[in-house]
Amino acid sequence: MIWTYLAIVIALFFAMNIGASGTAASMGAAYGSGAIRNKRLAMVLVAMAAFLGAVIGGGEVVKTISGGIIPSSILNVKIVITILASATVTLFISNMMGIPLSTSEVTVGSIVGVGLAYQSVYVKSVEMIVFFWILIPIVAFFIAYLLGKGITIVEHRWHVSSKGGKWQRWLSYLLIFAGLVEAFSAGMNNVANAVGSLVGAKILSVTNGIWLGALFVSIGAVFLGGKVLETNGKKITRLSLLQGSAVSLTSGSLVILSSIFGIPVPLTQATTCAILGIGTAENGFHLWQKGVIKQIVKVWIVSPVSSLVVSFLMVNTLLEPNPYIVIVIISVFIATIGSMSLSQAIRREKSTIHDQGGGI
Repeated sequence: MIWTYLAIVIALFFAMNIGASGTAASMGAAYGSGAIRNKRLAMVLVAMAAFLGAVIGGGEVVKTISGGIIPSSILNVKIVITILASATVTLFISNMMGIPLSTSEVTVGSIVGVGLAYQSVYVKSVEMIVFFWILIPIVAFFIAYLLGKGITIVEHRWHVSSKGGKWQRWLSYLLIFAGLVEAFSAGMNNVANAVGSLVGAKILSVTNGIWLGALFVSIGAVFLGGKVLETNGKKITRLSLLQGSAVSLTSGSLVILSSIFGIPVPLTQATTCAILGIGTAENGFHLWQKGVIKQIVKVWIVSPVSSLVVSFLMVNTLLEPNPYIVIVIISVFIATIGSMSLSQAIRREKSTIHDQGGGI
């Protein structure tokens, strides 16, 4: 019974962090632009939208997380704790290192890691999820790019982006609505990351899991989302009201569509690619030289792989001890770190020789 309570506590703590990091960010553009000035009001609106998203449309993604990636027969209390703990540990380490990881990708990676440890994974389901992970950011970019071209024309012709203009109030309302759509999509897609494994292990029913997860996602958004709101608000102030609305509506709509099909997808990457699309439409493709694409790809790879390795290692050390596999994983880790360090040392040495005019 203690293990069951521990699993629930970890899941609800995870849900609060989802609300604080992913959901609260959805109102960043509206708050940063001044469309909504009261921070507490912004977070309450986000919490309500995320709660409704989870309750109204979170069921399909919960089904995928609970039994669509690995057989639910594998799931028990200790496996659930392993999945949640590995996802939480991965996110915590990445936060300490300043690396933004996707909650959905980390959760799926943790589940796949457990499935690999027990040699039981629904490969076709994983392939479909990965396909959507690639597709959604690409589609978000092109939709936002086309919208950005239209917005540039509209703003220049009717001057709707000017401060204090007659369009200001309506554009502010549109941006707030777009932020609510994005928060709704976050609740719809992300609550499953916290409670899906609990549902798969029959610790909670689908209905109870969704309502409990939705509640704690909302609590996290209200009480822990303030700093995220401030940070995202300051980062997105360069977007006009119309551009910010296009970004939120694009990413939010795509995530809602994915949730209907039960696919857990990274909202952050969809939003980032939508912002990139808007920026490219306005400033051209030289924006890509800033390394944004490289960062997106690295995050896409690091998120699921990191949690996969952690959960796989936890199963083979704590639940089904297998020292041979542990030795292999540690050896691969040491070899990888060593190779990277050696490569950097060689580059530094070559650079020093070049600078000093050395050579044969």
